[in-house]
Amino acid sequence: MEEDGGIVEKKITIGVCVMEKKVKCGLEVLSAPMGRILERLQAFGEFEIIHFGDKVILEDPIESWPICDCLIAFYSTGYPLKKAEAYAALRKPYLVNELEPQHLLHDRRKVYQCLEAYGIPVPRYALVNREFPCQELDYFIEEEDFVEVHGNRFWKPFVEKPVDGDDHSIMIYYPSSAGGGMKELFRKVGNRSSEFHPEVRRVRREGSYIYEEFMPTGGTDVKVYTVGPEYAHAEARKSPVVDGVVMRNPDGKEVRYPVLLTPNEKQMAREVCIAFRQAVCGFDLLRCEGRSYVCDVNGWSFVKNSYKYYDDAACVLRKMFLDAKAPHLSSAIPPTLPWKVNEPVQPCEGLTRQGSGIIGTFGQSEELRCVITVIRHGDRTPKQKVKLKVTEEKLLNLMLKYNGGRPRSETKLKSAIQLQDLLDATRMLVPRTRPGRESDSEAEDIEHAEKLRQVKAVLEEGGHFSGIYRKVQLKPLKWVKVPKSNGEGEEERPVEALMVLKYGGVLTHAGRKQAEELGRYFRNNMYPGEGTGLLRLHSTYRHDLKIYSSDEGRVQMSAAAFAKGLLDLEGPLTPILVSLVSKDASMLDGLDNASIEMEEAKYERRGLKGQQQGLKCFFEARLNEIITSGAKNSNSNVSSEFPWMTDGAGLPPNASELLPKLVKLTKKVTEQVRLLAKDEDEELIETNSYNVIPPYDQAKALGKTNIDVDRIAAGLPCGSEGFLLMYARWRKLERDLYNERKERFDITQIPDVYDSCKYDLLHNAHLNLEGLDELFKVAQLLADGVIPNEYGINPKQKLKIGSKIARRLLGKILIDLRNTREEALSVAELKSNQDQESTLAKSEEDGEYQSKFFIKSEDTRRASTTSDLSIDQDDDDDKETKYRLDPKYANVKTPERHVRTRLYFTSESHIHSLVNVLRYCNLDESLQGEDSLVCHSALERLHKTKELDYMSYIVLRMFENVEVALEDPKRFRIEMTYSRGADLSPLEASRLFSK
Repeated sequence: MEEDGGIVEKKITIGVCVMEKKVKCGLEVLSAPMGRILERLQAFGEFEIIHFGDKVILEDPIESWPICDCLIAFYSTGYPLKKAEAYAALRKPYLVNELEPQHLLHDRRKVYQCLEAYGIPVPRYALVNREFPCQELDYFIEEEDFVEVHGNRFWKPFVEKPVDGDDHSIMIYYPSSAGGGMKELFRKVGNRSSEFHPEVRRVRREGSYIYEEFMPTGGTDVKVYTVGPEYAHAEARKSPVVDGVVMRNPDGKEVRYPVLLTPNEKQMAREVCIAFRQAVCGFDLLRCEGRSYVCDVNGWSFVKNSYKYYDDAACVLRKMFLDAKAPHLSSAIPPTLPWKVNEPVQPCEGLTRQGSGIIGTFGQSEELRCVITVIRHGDRTPKQKVKLKVTEEKLLNLMLKYNGGRPRSETKLKSAIQLQDLLDATRMLVPRTRPGRESDSEAEDIEHAEKLRQVKAVLEEGGHFSGIYRKVQLKPLKWVKVPKSNGEGEEERPVEALMVLKYGGVLTHAGRKQAEELGRYFRNNMYPGEGTGLLRLHSTYRHDLKIYSSDEGRVQMSAAAFAKGLLDLEGPLTPILVSLVSKDASMLDGLDNASIEMEEAKYERRGLKGQQQGLKCFFEARLNEIITSGAKNSNSNVSSEFPWMTDGAGLPPNASELLPKLVKLTKKVTEQVRLLAKDEDEELIETNSYNVIPPYDQAKALGKTNIDVDRIAAGLPCGSEGFLLMYARWRKLERDLYNERKERFDITQIPDVYDSCKYDLLHNAHLNLEGLDELFKVAQLLADGVIPNEYGINPKQKLKIGSKIARRLLGKILIDLRNTREEALSVAELKSNQDQESTLAKSEEDGEYQSKFFIKSEDTRRASTTSDLSIDQDDDDDKETKYRLDPKYANVKTPERHVRTRLYFTSESHIHSLVNVLRYCNLDESLQGEDSLVCHSALERLHKTKELDYMSYIVLRMFENVEVALEDPKRFRIEMTYSRGADLSPLEASRLFSK
């Protein structure tokens, strides 16, 4: 090249000291990222590329290696790194990536230590170093749901990584509460990048490993590529931890999409580059709950299939080489890049404008911005509870074992080890034979033995413990003082305790299918545009998805199955659950927020203790009054015109006549099941098989296969419930429904009778129980009236109780809507400003947009006046950092397109409560005279909706009219829809998701 003085300078030589299998230079491998970048460097006319070749690198002495000004050298399998270091020391070329630090990159322990030394956030981790395979270490403890290293405990899910950075066999271990098992991650093989192993529960012991806290990233991984400390490019892909299926485009290449880095993440990329002295490198970025962490730093990584990135990388490397070897020359980028003349045009995928369409009255200018959905769980087995007082020493000792030896403290048993201990103790206590009619045993002893049998049967069902379906509580009732074992003084010992076993409520195979099908329905119908519109939005970081679930197993698994259908995932539910579903018990569980209303009812005088029993008494007494009097409401005008405003709305007029019929039919069904259980029990006694666990794996209920076919063929109840447990279920209903001594009905049992009828008609129809269909019809008529009135007898009560039950959920929904609106306005305002400032340099625009976006989002949140709403969500906004697609590199027509989805999975109580608040919120004293949020026709339709069945849901969708002024209140519209659910009527053709 020539300078102004006419002096000809020789070109800067760039030595490529890289194994040929890693990269080749030349026309035959133009698709290789490095080849693309080197061709662009050559096009500047300032550089000469010298490729060393494998023979030179492996066989020739370093003295005969080509001499170069700049050296590109990086380690790969079989690469002589020490030899390359010696060459660099001899010739002293400018090193793009320094060689000595590359040794660190092949030991994950050293990588993490280096990151920590530079203050770069990493996941919480601990090291287990073994000198030889299977070496026992005194500082390493493994239990069912955690490992402990030097006292540092890691609860499942956790990650297990070999310390060898070249070993890519990484394991993730899942908790028993999510079904257990392990997922193995590995380098892509075809279309697979991971495999799930449900049977593997113990960690490896063959070598040394890093144990690391699992970071839920919403199913998306981010890879960052640096070219010098001032340039970083990031791409997102579907995480292999979700289902292990690699997304590929029609050319067979993995689908990845460029994303914007936050200012903090850009600084992290700079520090990684400096810490390891690797100008060109890549690392994994984990984005979790608003924070970012670095793990697995790789040397010399380039982006694939991005022409814009190749241009940028060539320009950045050119400046680095010129600054190092020819600082007197200008490194300014020419107005026209020299390779652009012959550069092939990057193909456009020809995407349509996702989300645009004729919706409502706003027309094509309206775009979907937010989808908020509250969903009930899918079909489940009936929930059951066994209560018994225990005095047996084995059970009392078990209570002391797990409550820390405190005689007055209760304990809860949920883990597999705890439940196995209880099963072992119970097996020893259950009598081998049952007393006959001639026995002198007292009735209480017989009942106690029967309950122990029931506990044993429940614990044995499935042949495998899954903590989300069985829980035991042991609460001491009486204790005495006894001499201490060492003879010094006295100590307390419990002598009687209350055992409460809760079980059932398992998501059935049908429930899983319901949830998956509803997820597919949402994917294809809730997001306007093409059928693949949602998947495109999600994979390109234009879809902000968060899924929340209550703590109940059936709700969690429903959420995971729905996510599987929504995002078109494959495989078992456990990895999907752990990766995508967040538990929020305080927002989505139980009736605790309504307990004050229970006390206010002031029906404690009937001897029932506790706040929940207070509301039960109130509701029961008032409904009993309505049922027995046959009166609906004294205000006949209101009753006729607005039936949903009456006390006890929905109760059948002949309810008082239906109750005795309900009791009679329940007894009839119970007697038939008793005979079936008697035959089963006699067979068990004859075969002496009390210690045999049935060959059924509860984990199959998590979605592996249809588990009921063999049991139906054998004439057994579906699921894992034997006749003994089925009889216990019906016998309890019979006893609780009607007290013969007091001649009193307990109408709170009506929903449970209906639940059992429905379950057995749907899943156990092959048992042909006489009268079950008639019992179902009677129970349904009563349940349709009783269940809605559990949440308030009249509209004002429904509003008050509903607002307390769903208080946190309502607040979160309002925050979701507020954040979506302010985010949309921020983006629209910034886009408008960018259009007006088009004279700015492109790089400055991008940085300015990114910085402004994050600052603007923070400012609008701080300026919001919703403190009353966010009282229980004080950190929620901080966790919802806005991540964006990078418009510079994205091959999509609408990179600014963005949709927020929030899915809340819960139980029936929250669905009823939310519906009640929506239709009666205008009755609040502060809103006197306001119209209802729900129109008259919709109120009437809601009144006629008899049941909010499994998978019932409420959807709020926010749309933005982009042609309306930013300050116009009509710029945003919210659409509300609901579905009564799966309509699993066992007496007629089933229909899914009727509206």
